[in-house]
Amino acid sequence: MEESVQMMQEMPQQSADKGVKVKRAPARRKSSKKAERVVLVRSKRKAAVARASAKAGHGAIRINGAELRSVENVVYRDMMQEPINLSSITKEVAGRLDITVSVQGGGSSGQAQAVRSAIAKAISKFSETDTIRKEYMRYDRSLLVDDYRRVEPKKARGPKARARSQTSYR
Repeated sequence: MEESVQMMQEMPQQSADKGVKVKRAPARRKSSKKAERVVLVRSKRKAAVARASAKAGHGAIRINGAELRSVENVVYRDMMQEPINLSSITKEVAGRLDITVSVQGGGSSGQAQAVRSAIAKAISKFSETDTIRKEYMRYDRSLLVDDYRRVEPKKARGPKARARSQTSYR
């Protein structure tokens, strides 16, 4: 008798009219925050792939978790800042964004060029106006259009993709 009472207590409650288990969803809180707009872009250069996300903020630019200012090589740092410093319009839009870039693969030059392109794409996409896009295209098309060229794979009977050893006939 005690076993039957214990089993009754362990069984889930059932609806009286249909004999179906009743599950209640947890109460959800309504968020008072307005949904933030986030722009995600991707850029490739050689073997490097850069993924950038831009959202409204205070102008912070982070590359693989570090500030853009902390990039030691001045040439690469200037290359990455090029889409921001292009004009007063791009400076203004970039000053209102927080851009986070994650870059992997390739060498340091390819990564810098991929980051440069990803930042330009993020600024252009977030602004939603055609003026910045036209300005980038007029200045340098490679800021918005990825370079489709890739390294040709090595073939058999040679040291590289096309090179062959010399043949001697005597």
